[in-house]
Amino acid sequence: LKLNKNSYVVEIASNDGYLLQYVKDFGIPCLGIEPTHQTAESAREKGIHTIESFFGIKLAKNLKNSSHLNSNGVDLIVANNVVAHVPDINDFMGGISYLLKPKAYASIEFPHVLNLIKGNQFDTIYHEHYSYLSLKVIKRIANKVGLKVVEVEELNTHGGSLRVWLKKESK
Repeated sequence: LKLNKNSYVVEIASNDGYLLQYVKDFGIPCLGIEPTHQTAESAREKGIHTIESFFGIKLAKNLKNSSHLNSNGVDLIVANNVVAHVPDINDFMGGISYLLKPKAYASIEFPHVLNLIKGNQFDTIYHEHYSYLSLKVIKRIANKVGLKVVEVEELNTHGGSLRVWLKKESK
């Protein structure tokens, strides 16, 4: 991705800053978004700037208009295993689209519903999940908010997950 000190990385549901600590170690400016106080505090103890909030279009607009970010947006957004926890997936994906620079990437990981069904993985269904998604649904939501899927990786985590790379649609 050729990220450097002039880039900016945002992780949504950044937990205790585990991933961002390595981004920071490479000298790449970064921001964590984590709604739970205790885990946000743990990230701050690692020197990771962290905002305690849920993510969506409203927060994306506030960030873009604040001193935290360049008004052009960010170079990379990472959202690992959070999509299933989001009550308004359209608002969430819209926020990602709004916050990305024109040629930037977003990486989202989520348990693939196809594997859940094929493997009868009932033990991977949790009460805090709002949805279980397929690649087709992610593509449809992404297209609705001006994003396109550019790459898909299959992962072994959570009984079979997808890592989907997104970019803004060219105008």
